[in-house]
Amino acid sequence: MALPVETFFLTPNHQGTLQSQVQQMIAHGILSGRFGTGEKLPSTRKLAQHLGISRITVTLAYTELVASDYLTARGRSGYFVSTSAPVPPIFQPQPVSEDAVDWSRAIGQRFAGGQTLNKPLDWARFRYPFIYGQTDPQLFDHPNWRQCALQALGQRDFTALTSDYFDQDDPQLIEFIQRNTLPRRGITANADQILITLGAQNALWLAAQVLLTQRRTAAFEDPCYPALREILTQSRCHMAPVRVDRDGIPPDAIPPDTDVIFATPSHQCPTTATMPMGRRQQLLDRARDLDALIVEDDYEFEMSFLEPPSPALKSIDTDGRVIYVGSFSKSLFPGARLGYLVGSEPFIREARALRASVLRHPPGHIQRTAAYFLSMGHYDAQIRKMGAALHARRKEMQSAIDAHGLEVAGQGAFGGSSYWMRAPEGTDTTTLAARLRSVGVLIEPGHAFFTSPEQTRRYYRLGYSSIPSERIAAGIGLIAEQLHA
Repeated sequence: MALPVETFFLTPNHQGTLQSQVQQMIAHGILSGRFGTGEKLPSTRKLAQHLGISRITVTLAYTELVASDYLTARGRSGYFVSTSAPVPPIFQPQPVSEDAVDWSRAIGQRFAGGQTLNKPLDWARFRYPFIYGQTDPQLFDHPNWRQCALQALGQRDFTALTSDYFDQDDPQLIEFIQRNTLPRRGITANADQILITLGAQNALWLAAQVLLTQRRTAAFEDPCYPALREILTQSRCHMAPVRVDRDGIPPDAIPPDTDVIFATPSHQCPTTATMPMGRRQQLLDRARDLDALIVEDDYEFEMSFLEPPSPALKSIDTDGRVIYVGSFSKSLFPGARLGYLVGSEPFIREARALRASVLRHPPGHIQRTAAYFLSMGHYDAQIRKMGAALHARRKEMQSAIDAHGLEVAGQGAFGGSSYWMRAPEGTDTTTLAARLRSVGVLIEPGHAFFTSPEQTRRYYRLGYSSIPSERIAAGIGLIAEQLHA
């Protein structure tokens, strides 16, 4: 395959003939290392047409470069970078110098150093990876995803692939969410009430930026998704953590000056508690009394393999005060970074404008690929396959946990892909995780989920989406050994 003609361009103020400029342009590409040995040059006709010059000029330039041993001609095949072309010069790196900038003063806002979950990038090499939210290659429908990606690259979808939507989204993806995904959660919305995001975390950030100010108060679950707490910290709003119980966030404990409530009613993160319908109505009533909004993160509702999930909080909201956050990242794969916001048009209008000012829109190709994957039924087939596999793994987990006498602090009533665990009094699960890692076991210490992590060192999370069923019992056994050592 030849080097793309877009690599070559003429400089308007160049001193010398067009032929010499073409020669210098190619020679510089070889000397700089951009054009490697054996790479094919564009044909004289294509390069001349691209540069807007005569073909004979390009031919003469190529001929001179052959004579100088920069290029070699191969009969009818064309021109290639010569194997004996000059080697790019090797430059000695400059010694590292100290910055003259005082970054402690120069940085206006700080975003690093918060309580975040650190998952090893090489988690797949561990034999017992009890970590949450990673893709098991055995469960993902790679062939059909690849086929949909190739279809989205076709000429028919060229506009969807290459266009700048500005603040809009792929209409096919929006239509599928509107007609298929949301009705399964009991939600009705028009296209102007849906916004595609780069995953649920981006959706939560957009909601916080639009709804909160330094004078407003956000109530949120404790423990909670650590990234949400970081988002709220960065918004500089007043933060009101509310300790959850076995049914999720208690409405009566929400402070009276709350403006926005962040909650995970269907599958509390990380305890996996499911909020009963009675409490959901109480939460809506509490929000109405406070004239507050609710941001509902409905993650992992697809993984309901034990019982059908309860209707989303948004589905029983008659005031329009619930903003719904959904995501395909857990059910497809984390790297997809596809989520969505559903809310009243005035809110979505502001979130859309904010998104456009930061990143315009999620890439068109990934949106169209997902739209094909969803609309062709591959997504539903994958969910059924994942549900069956996770159900089997959950049974193995429960049996192993019972056999070794480990304590479960929370488990989803409808399914999910993790257990929330409690270690014996005095256990520091950060230290436990380090010991387990040395024997091939990965767990997630629970302190990062809490607002006051120093008081909650005994909790940990065990995910089972990334570990084969046949390894679960042995892995749980190693955890029990370390806990009782």
